[in-house]
Amino acid sequence: MKFENISLELLCHDAVKISGSKIVCVDPFKINAAFKADIVVVTHEHYDHLSAEDIAKVSSEKTKIVCANSCVPKIGRNARGIAAGETVEADGVKISAVQAYNTNKKFHPKGGGIGAVIELDGVRVYHAGDTDFIPEMAELGKIDIAFLPVSGTYVMTAEDAAKAAETIKPKVAVPMHYGSVVGSQADAKRFAKLFSGKTEILF
Repeated sequence: MKFENISLELLCHDAVKISGSKIVCVDPFKINAAFKADIVVVTHEHYDHLSAEDIAKVSSEKTKIVCANSCVPKIGRNARGIAAGETVEADGVKISAVQAYNTNKKFHPKGGGIGAVIELDGVRVYHAGDTDFIPEMAELGKIDIAFLPVSGTYVMTAEDAAKAAETIKPKVAVPMHYGSVVGSQADAKRFAKLFSGKTEILF
């Protein structure tokens, strides 16, 4: 998927590759493509988001790793921890951590993981991480591309993801978190039908 001067790929589950003047990979998992990222972002410590094997696949000695604070001990490699409300800059790319948590289940408590707003080449990409529809989504500001989980069980359902998208108002919404651990493309299609804005199904 092309958007202005960057391209975006949903590689598997929640694994997203953002390519422009730099390559950013969020939550690499079951990576088959051959590439090296300038920056890796890890939203939380569950195995389908923090995969040491997949981080190694997309990393070189120069790769910067920015992650939720809880992930730092498991990643090492001088990983930079970040909490919701904090912003760091890596290789000229601004990464802002935002809240990501469950409201009616116990899988992702508040403060354990993050979502991320990544600013690359003038484009603001929101990767929600594993989350339900939460009030903080109304405070994200202008979002060009929003990657939102849609599979239910551990995260919000397609119905709640559509409500989240209506609140965030991205230029393009991309459903994620399906097709591997839980959920199917039927969830992505249901989200696309429910959200009144533009949707791209990439996986």
